[in-house]
Amino acid sequence: MLFTAVGCSVTRRLKDNQALVRKVTISGVDKEFNEAAALYVDKEIQPNNYINLQLYYLFSKNGKRNIGEPPALLDSDLVEFSRLQIEKFLQNKGYLKARVSDSITVKKKKAHLYFTAAEGSMFRIRKFQDSILDKKVQALYRVNRHRFSHLQPGGRFDLDSLAFDRDQFYQIMKRNGYYDFFRQYISFNYDSTFNNGVVDIKMLIANPEGKSAHPVYTINNTLISIANSNGRKPGKPDTLQVDSQFRFVDYSHKFKPYILTRYIFQRKGDIYNIDQQNLTTSRLSELNVFRNVPNPQYVKLADSTHRLNTELDLVPLKQKSDRVEGEVLFNSGRYGFNIGNTYTNRNMFRQAAVLQVKFNYSVLFNARSSDLNPGLVENQDFRAGVSLTYPRIISPFDFPTLGKYGVPHTTFSSNYSLFYQRGLVKRQSFINAITYEWAETSRKLHTLTPINIEFSRGNIDPVARRLLIDSNRYSYVFLIGRTIFTIGTQYTYQLNANRLNSYDNFTYFRGSVDVGGNSLAAISNLLDARRDDAGNRTLFGYAFAQYTKGEIDLRFYHHIGGERQFIFRINPGIGVPYGNSNQLIFEKEFYAGGANDIRAWLPRTLGPGQFNRASYGVGDTANIIRSRVKYLDQFGEIKIIGNAEYRYTIANNFFGTKLKGATFVDFGNIWRLHNTVENPGGKFRLDNLLQSTAVGIGTGLRFDLSYFIFRLDAALKFKDPQFQGSDQFVLIKHFNELFHEGSFKENYRIANSNSIDPARNTERYNFLQLNFGIGLPF
Repeated sequence: MLFTAVGCSVTRRLKDNQALVRKVTISGVDKEFNEAAALYVDKEIQPNNYINLQLYYLFSKNGKRNIGEPPALLDSDLVEFSRLQIEKFLQNKGYLKARVSDSITVKKKKAHLYFTAAEGSMFRIRKFQDSILDKKVQALYRVNRHRFSHLQPGGRFDLDSLAFDRDQFYQIMKRNGYYDFFRQYISFNYDSTFNNGVVDIKMLIANPEGKSAHPVYTINNTLISIANSNGRKPGKPDTLQVDSQFRFVDYSHKFKPYILTRYIFQRKGDIYNIDQQNLTTSRLSELNVFRNVPNPQYVKLADSTHRLNTELDLVPLKQKSDRVEGEVLFNSGRYGFNIGNTYTNRNMFRQAAVLQVKFNYSVLFNARSSDLNPGLVENQDFRAGVSLTYPRIISPFDFPTLGKYGVPHTTFSSNYSLFYQRGLVKRQSFINAITYEWAETSRKLHTLTPINIEFSRGNIDPVARRLLIDSNRYSYVFLIGRTIFTIGTQYTYQLNANRLNSYDNFTYFRGSVDVGGNSLAAISNLLDARRDDAGNRTLFGYAFAQYTKGEIDLRFYHHIGGERQFIFRINPGIGVPYGNSNQLIFEKEFYAGGANDIRAWLPRTLGPGQFNRASYGVGDTANIIRSRVKYLDQFGEIKIIGNAEYRYTIANNFFGTKLKGATFVDFGNIWRLHNTVENPGGKFRLDNLLQSTAVGIGTGLRFDLSYFIFRLDAALKFKDPQFQGSDQFVLIKHFNELFHEGSFKENYRIANSNSIDPARNTERYNFLQLNFGIGLPF
């Protein structure tokens, strides 16, 4: 094993008697343990990360600032300590006669450390036996040993395996009523015959002092005590004897007992079980109404019945909170802001139900206002919503408590949105839904929305309507200007969502299906409901939408070592209108581009397929249409998005954050299901898949503050499908115009003009797109 550090001018800063550790070489260690042995070299003499070291000297003045990492200076005491640690590690792994030597070479104040191991023969287990005085404990051990033990005859003798077996059986004892059992009762005797390289092991489990057996405890009564949010217990509490087990004492006067008793999994008469104890603590924490839920306390009854009284001492979080969030956007003369407010009441009706009221307003300005859009404001978006989430399944049917792997939730929500694009449309939508969430296992999550009612209405600017109709683009009028509603059902299944923040090797899957309008179609057919001018059935005077939409998010996470990870993601989706609809609802269409998608394009500016906005033509009418439908004319019923991203750590300490980096390739597009007049070249065709696929490349920084991640990504358009042939590879063919104006950008500006007056044409081709965000892109 070889550690190296990049050469730098640091050595010039060192004193005459100092040397910088540049390399550490470990040899003679079995390949299986080579990487692990390197971890036993003391961190203070492990070679520096180049960037961390430069940050230290750049920002840490005389060591007063804790940024980056100080230089790894040669220390003979730490070298000796590391040698002993590596030697002990090898002996613990079965090389009982292992010896490690060290040596040091120093040249020009740069030190190279060598650790050389002479492992000797590996010792194996010849015989294993147990000596357990308590016969019930002995029977429990022998029944379960084959499920967990690493100590098998013929296997490698490993002290870590002894510790593992001890801990595993300790947990088994704690699951089977042995509340008073401690790890110290378990010990191992082993006899090594050095000449033969084998070891005999005997495991011993002692009885409690002065007793002939380990007692088994059962649960008796449970006291639930709730203080005020400041942790105090003043005045007279609400007191209730719920049943023969639970006594409820609430000084906050804000909770109903059954909200808590539902998620206490230790019942009167049950044997003590540490898993049920931990499950209780986890589920009460997930209610998100208490501060740092502690493990229950147990009090042994004074009699000889081996019963435990349980005490739960809880402190509520503050019931109400208000959060304001905002962001600023900027790209090539367009800028805007997004501001939102979320009010939360986390204990409505004394049932730990969470009420959230959200408001969000965003506006996009264009500093280069054109004659077709003389105002600065391009579009505005206002959203408001209210949701009430209960920590249980609320249904007319009787469901068992689904709390083993997570607290289930029932959410009632209502949302309103208003979108306004100057000179084109004002569109409103209302959505009301009931949603259930529950965990099948720790890895499998389900979300079901059995009832989702959506109503949307659009009002198109009269001038824009006439222009669109005159240019034979009636489907745009139909898409954004009609009034329509639907009632549907949605379902989502997730696998391994609980591992997304780990460095494990795993596959993440998220699949969703959205089906709408079928029940309305059945009712309208049964009633023989009248049809509108477009031939669509109507109910309550409005046409309804009928469709099916599905989407998959599949990711492969691969740990490369340390804090390095490679992720490959494929995200396909399709929406199919049928029956009473020949086009998806505006809000159900797919769009491409953005900070979590193909990052080299702004949202709603890519596709569909090889659609080029220059196809609107030239002249005043084309320029007007192009200007008015911007951000609304690039949609599709099919999408395939892919991402490949390599993530790594740059610096462990950068102004109090962990600075991480990413290099990525994004690819994909959206497509139309059929040929359309509005989007020539936009239809999905297998024989044209590669030609119509966009590719973006880039790199980014992630500032990891533990509780959230701030992200900055810079992405470049590499292959742009709106062009033809080799012209698609814009970064290669027009690299000289990356940061400069040239003929390519000028031709694009003219072909995609959004102004009657050429001098006021604000359209630009941007190779580079910056994306700011909170959290990882996926």
